[in-house]
Amino acid sequence: MSSHRLSKKGRYIAWTAAGAAVVAGAGIAAQTSMAATTWPAQKTYTGRAFDACTAPSLKAMKAWNTGFYGAAAVYIGGKNRGCAQPNLTASWTKSVSALGWKLIPLYVGAQPPCQTSANPEKFTASTAASLGASNAKDAVAKASALGMKAGSPIYLDIEPYDITNKSCNNAVLTYVRSFTKMLRAKTYRGGFYGFSSSSAKAIATAADRTDLPGNLWYALWDKKNTTTTDWPWDPKLFTGHSRAHQYMVNSKESRGGYTITVDRNAWDAPVALIG
Repeated sequence: MSSHRLSKKGRYIAWTAAGAAVVAGAGIAAQTSMAATTWPAQKTYTGRAFDACTAPSLKAMKAWNTGFYGAAAVYIGGKNRGCAQPNLTASWTKSVSALGWKLIPLYVGAQPPCQTSANPEKFTASTAASLGASNAKDAVAKASALGMKAGSPIYLDIEPYDITNKSCNNAVLTYVRSFTKMLRAKTYRGGFYGFSSSSAKAIATAADRTDLPGNLWYALWDKKNTTTTDWPWDPKLFTGHSRAHQYMVNSKESRGGYTITVDRNAWDAPVALIG
């Protein structure tokens, strides 16, 4: 997410350098197939969403409630989360939801071992499975504490890395599968945020679909508000309200006297269930 962890320049360089089977309806089915588990119906939203490094104040969210955006992504946790979140509380979540906002929980988990940027937490091939599980448990605890109920999605943020590095890519897939499997065990839906040239591509093109997230949020900064016409992969992938597209970053916008730098997203995917 723009400057949320890496600088805009750093992320652009990493994104471009990294560039050197879920079928129709299966995105949902993959999340709800566990025996003896009663899953809440998922809540989806289709429209524009924004994400900002720090969750805006309640007053700002009221001022921005003009209808242009209908959803906001918030960073609920992770050791690699880039900004403090003084506004992000259970009370804020409840109040913002009451205004009609849909919320998108995003978790900045451990990052790949071959990633060039410095991170407080990285996994290795030997720790990928255990860290994936422990990070998922933490993500569920953070979401639950904010009033985001079971059945909600949690989107795992993996920043750009060299997917041609086979050992690194295998470690990423191990980590993501472990994270998603644990989410499902806790009755939360798996989502993934990544770059169309690297991390999202790794998920979308993996031959083995076992335990991969059923919802894909791809960063492709082409300024096109769509989840279909610029979809980079097989059109049968991640259908049934399972896609989101970050199409513009670092957009400085003002509404009702409140100016926030946001990333713009075309959204057609699950959002949090607020209790």
